[in-house]
Amino acid sequence: MSSTDTNAASEGYLEEARSARLYRALAQIETDARISRMYRELGAAAEQQAGFWAGRLREAGRPVPAEVPLGFRARAALALARRLGVRPLRPAFAALKVRGLSVYSAPPPAGHPRPTDVEQIGKRHHTGSGNLRAAVFGVNDGLVSNASLILGMAGAAAEPRTLLLAGVAGLLAGAFSMAAGEYVSVRSQREVFEYQIGLEREELEEYPQAEADELALIYEAKGFPPDDARRMAQTLIADPERALDTLAREELGLNPDELGSPWGAAISSFLAFAAGAVIPLLPWLLLGEAIALGASIGLAAASLFAVGAALSFFTGRGALLSGLRMLAIGAAAGAATYGIGALVGVSVG
Repeated sequence: MSSTDTNAASEGYLEEARSARLYRALAQIETDARISRMYRELGAAAEQQAGFWAGRLREAGRPVPAEVPLGFRARAALALARRLGVRPLRPAFAALKVRGLSVYSAPPPAGHPRPTDVEQIGKRHHTGSGNLRAAVFGVNDGLVSNASLILGMAGAAAEPRTLLLAGVAGLLAGAFSMAAGEYVSVRSQREVFEYQIGLEREELEEYPQAEADELALIYEAKGFPPDDARRMAQTLIADPERALDTLAREELGLNPDELGSPWGAAISSFLAFAAGAVIPLLPWLLLGEAIALGASIGLAAASLFAVGAALSFFTGRGALLSGLRMLAIGAAAGAATYGIGALVGVSVG
């Protein structure tokens, strides 16, 4: 066995032995007997896979570690899970490559049929309104923050030119900040996914039947009859690409459809925030100074109502009520910043 193969066997053994310990701990923490059983059986499967790698190490004349530490992240996640439960810590356990996290997903609503065929698996994960909803919230953030900034400066009796410069600075600073944050967030999500799916691909190539058995355990924990669970798992494993997609969803709790381009997310966030932030600036660019402040407040108010009404498409609430609520929130923020600006202006002056 080459040194590369020996190192891979060593890493595989450590990974599976650590997973077995983690699954045993989760089985003790989980109060749902059905999910606890799944963790126990996943732990047993991880022990078998660790035994496979241990055999490879012995063949190469390398010692097998007697004790494999969990590591700080795993110990910290387990400590929190003992207090809060496993469900709130799904992202942390996904990063630790814990499988079966999809069992914590909300069950289908009453009357919604359970999937009975492999072609139906994963379709419930698709959501078409996420990007539009994020864009609406981005516009709202830019609108509220820049309108409040302009009103705060107006309360401090700033000159019109200063108000315009402050609004432009607020637009650019907020848009770049939102873009940078969104880039880091999406990039980090993609890195976690790429790392996890890379490990899953290696395991699928090394021992596909073990992966099929683990996937069947997860489907059983979700309530599928054992025979149906095994049949679907075997069908999925026969197609490597579909198997990887399903393993990411069902074992790791990751949804590839929700991972976009970091640059695309950053640009979209920048444009959405800027589109909202430019609204209260337009009167200062297009109208005279005498009416610019009143026009800016009126335009911002109308836009806040429109954004609130648009959000009703995602919340299911009435458009009028949603629009008025958003208008009230924006008005409160604007009044507060205007008052603070006036106090600061008086004290500084």
